[in-house]
Amino acid sequence: MSLALDPAAQDLLFREARTANTFTDEPVTDEQVQAIYDLVKYGPTAFNQTPLRITLVRSPEARERLVKHMAEGNRPKTAAAPLVAILSADNEFHEDLPALLPHFPQAKDMFFAERPVREQSALVNAALQAAYFIVGVRAAGLAAGPMTGLDFAGVQKEFLDADHTPLMVVNIGKPGEDAWFPRSPRLSFDEVVTTV
Repeated sequence: MSLALDPAAQDLLFREARTANTFTDEPVTDEQVQAIYDLVKYGPTAFNQTPLRITLVRSPEARERLVKHMAEGNRPKTAAAPLVAILSADNEFHEDLPALLPHFPQAKDMFFAERPVREQSALVNAALQAAYFIVGVRAAGLAAGPMTGLDFAGVQKEFLDADHTPLMVVNIGKPGEDAWFPRSPRLSFDEVVTTV
């Protein structure tokens, strides 16, 4: 066997996991979210930067404010999910670099003094962290419904500030009845991998 992870865990994280469209009403606790973060925070990023920010939308008022910024087809499932998270990139992530990269604290000013460079790096590395977050949700035995069908400017204005760029909204919970669409095809190894 080529993989160290046992087949059941492979199925849980990848083969059987899908983007969930419906959820049960079982709540997702703060303890579950903390356990997810405490696992996925170890995923590698450039310069050990941590630009991902997670905004948990729990109150009915906040949920209503978010739903109005979702694409029409995403509104019902966002309104009904047990928990919704807004994932964003902190464009001022470099302020934490001296603590996160103690052996190379000068990286903050050497590489990230200019805002456009920070924004690009924040976007790439927060997207990487968002992918870890989705796998972490699956590792917790929950389902994730990541969505980019939303009014990004509206979500930023409603929930974030100019230093935080929204990446996606993720519905989280136990999958409900008919939660999954059929598995869509994927490209084969030979279609993706080139050896030079």
